[in-house]
Amino acid sequence: MKKQIPNIITLLNLFSGCIAIVMAFGGNFLAVVIFVTLAAVFDFFDGLAARALGASSKIGVELDSLADVVSFGVAPAAAVFMLLKEFTLFPDFLLPLQNYLHYLAFLIPVFSAYRLAKFNIDERQTTSFLGLPTPANGLFWITYVYGIHILANTYGFYFYLTIGFIFVLSLLMISEIPMFSLKLKNLKLKGNEKQLLLIVLMIAFVLLWGIIGVAWGILAYIAISAVTSGKKKTIR
Repeated sequence: MKKQIPNIITLLNLFSGCIAIVMAFGGNFLAVVIFVTLAAVFDFFDGLAARALGASSKIGVELDSLADVVSFGVAPAAAVFMLLKEFTLFPDFLLPLQNYLHYLAFLIPVFSAYRLAKFNIDERQTTSFLGLPTPANGLFWITYVYGIHILANTYGFYFYLTIGFIFVLSLLMISEIPMFSLKLKNLKLKGNEKQLLLIVLMIAFVLLWGIIGVAWGILAYIAISAVTSGKKKTIR
């Protein structure tokens, strides 16, 4: 029975993601944030449980990816889909497409699925990542949507910003850009500088801007990863 505990936790991740999808299509974006965050907690602890119990398995790896596609791909996409439907300030040249543009949101699970499949067969990604991790992308989108949905009909700028983020972040997920792991290696400062800097920035952004501060924190994570990976290449 104990070997099934990690899988049960993974399925709770999936269950939370399914509820988040329902909440997204109902326009309850706060509930989406709550349930996708809960899914992220389960996603963190299923791996810990598997290692602690010595219960790692091939089915666990596959279940984890399937759950992540739903919780961090489809659920955020449903929220973005509903956000894009709220935009009404379109330039004339986009008016014929206004009934179709919101379907661009589903590029998020498409690229998420590809990223997860690529991750599963890539032996280089053990202590760090290549490309933006799917959970980080999902957390960006749910907090972003929650933060700006009330502005959808006020500033047309956010429409272009949202579309731009869809393409840029989707491509980042399948990129070869090194991204550091968020896990602390130990309790010392040395070796954890990037992680601790991100924690400080994330706390500051949330205090300044509320929930949407998490989205800006994810952008900071991408920026720190890009800058530090560039330095490593220069040194070599």
